[in-house]
Amino acid sequence: MTLIYLLTFALFIFYIGNTAAGISRRSLTEWLLVSFILFTGSVILTGFCLSALYMTASTPVWAFSVFLTATVLRVVFGRLVHQPRWSVVRLIRDRGETFSNWYRTLSVYLKILFAALLATLAIIAVTNLLLVLLTPPNEWDSMTGHLNRVMQYIQRGTMRHFGGTNWNMDTYPKSVCTIQIYSFLITGRFENAFKLVHHLSYWMAIVAVFGISQRIARNLSASFFTAICYALLPDFLMQAVTTETDIVLTAYMGSFIYFLFAFRESGTPVARDNRFLYLAGMAFGIAYGHKVTFTLLLPSMFVIMIYTVFWAPTVSVFLNRLTYAVPAFIVGVCLWMLPTGYLKNIEVFGHPIGPPTSLRHQSVERAGTLSNLFEQGSRNVIRYGYDHINLDGLRNTQWGLDLNIAMRKPLVKLEEVTKMRLDEETDFSIFPFVFSRRFEFYNANPYWGIIGFGLILPLVFVSLIGLMRSKAHFFLAIAFALHFLALSYSAPYDPFKGRYFIETGFLGSLFLPLLFTNRWLGVQQPGRIVLKAYVGLVIGVGCLSALLTVFLNERCLPLSAYGHPSAFQSERMYMQMLFRPDSYVPYKRFDELVPENATVALGTINDDFEYPLYGKHLSRRLIPINPFEKGVQPIPKEADYLFFSKNVIKPQPGDLRLGTDTTMTHLIVPGEDYYLRKLK
Repeated sequence: MTLIYLLTFALFIFYIGNTAAGISRRSLTEWLLVSFILFTGSVILTGFCLSALYMTASTPVWAFSVFLTATVLRVVFGRLVHQPRWSVVRLIRDRGETFSNWYRTLSVYLKILFAALLATLAIIAVTNLLLVLLTPPNEWDSMTGHLNRVMQYIQRGTMRHFGGTNWNMDTYPKSVCTIQIYSFLITGRFENAFKLVHHLSYWMAIVAVFGISQRIARNLSASFFTAICYALLPDFLMQAVTTETDIVLTAYMGSFIYFLFAFRESGTPVARDNRFLYLAGMAFGIAYGHKVTFTLLLPSMFVIMIYTVFWAPTVSVFLNRLTYAVPAFIVGVCLWMLPTGYLKNIEVFGHPIGPPTSLRHQSVERAGTLSNLFEQGSRNVIRYGYDHINLDGLRNTQWGLDLNIAMRKPLVKLEEVTKMRLDEETDFSIFPFVFSRRFEFYNANPYWGIIGFGLILPLVFVSLIGLMRSKAHFFLAIAFALHFLALSYSAPYDPFKGRYFIETGFLGSLFLPLLFTNRWLGVQQPGRIVLKAYVGLVIGVGCLSALLTVFLNERCLPLSAYGHPSAFQSERMYMQMLFRPDSYVPYKRFDELVPENATVALGTINDDFEYPLYGKHLSRRLIPINPFEKGVQPIPKEADYLFFSKNVIKPQPGDLRLGTDTTMTHLIVPGEDYYLRKLK
């Protein structure tokens, strides 16, 4: 049956591509992004419908019903967009010839520059694909929440609210779960299929950067340079092999921005192509339905819409555009945002985000008074600025760390002289700011590395103060600044925020075309030895940083390093408990003692990893009995075993202590003292 399901999956991909060829213009970039939005939009809507019918776990129904949803979208867009379908194969062949001709016409300097970039990207692409397909997911949030809830939804046959141990289980929007469930089931319950939408999002975000750069710069070299540089930013690379949610949001956001710029560049100022407003509305709804942190991007997206949509030659043209844009956005919100869980959160918790405890921990409410928010948020702006000026990737090595410390000494001295108290004030911090973060933090959650502070940030700054004569980049600079400020003021300082700045990095990368199109900065111009040497140095170090980011990623090592074996050779439980080393022994013993098809009641706490307990084949049924802030519930009669923490349930004679190591120090979160009770 798995082969049949895979064939339906391949047919669905072909069907989506064929549909997109009737919606997008004859552009490979545009076709890819439209296909991506149609694919995710179809699967998400299908998932909502199947959840309501308690068919979330039915693979045959999934295999058939995604075609129904895609057909509805095909018919709707067919009525809105009137154009014949063009040949995708012929277009790909044409673009291959264009690429070949482009590279042949480059100068020697640019050939060397692009050879380094493309070779680095090729090595990383192959390595990351192997890591996605051959290593199990193991990032923290997925072990406690993201993948844990996906398995609960499959076991229950619905995505309805149920109350899990971790507050993320029910409060996070559920749209990405539909894609993960579909990928998992249609591939014959292949665990690593959970990562496919995230890895796909890596490439779609790169395509979006390329497409937007083309709309702005009209320069093929500038667009390729921009897209590859963004592909090599450490924080972006790190999420390409995980099930973290921000990389998917970035792809949605990138698609949304592309459609806005495509609208501005289409037709005439009086008569633009409205298909892009329909697509933008759809992408907006999908993005907002994916994660609530898209709220922090709304001011930035509004500024971009001023430039691309609202800036009209007359009031009547502006109003005419609204007659298409407003309904498109309303439909997008109603279909892809509201059903994903925000309304249920209001019903259960009284807030669209979640319970008060989580709000106090991670949101603006933690700052207290408005004056304190302004003071501490301003410190966060500087803290994150300091975090960005690091040789991420390189400092995974000792020599790179030494070089990084030496490079940052003037910044440390500046903070001491100005008495900004960045590391002393801690009341608006999840983890206090330090100038030298723990290895686990900068290794797993880096920022942008040298390409970020060496090229992107300077270009953003000169654009923001008006030195670049580019209206598009002036608006993008405002959008960039607004998102940076939103991240700084909306929540306490968190050294893990590198993953949130992935969207800011997307906006920042769009300034790299200036290195080719600006008359003062153009590296395509003859001469300018100093500028070319500087850009070459940054790119050279950036390529090395990208390689070290991937090959020295402690969480997913392609090769043995740091005393850890390669991820390709590590056992599943070892990989998934990598950042909870004190809990590895009890989890390993649990896996050995409890049959793979057993039903297990879980008396665990909010921070405990639960996903590894499903077993290698994800076949155990787990029933949480200590839901977030509701207290311990009765043990269900169908449970065969009880796995619990001593701090949740008191052990009784006959319970087996699983051997938690309580002597380890310097842990991010200490493990509990775990026990196992046989109930039947």
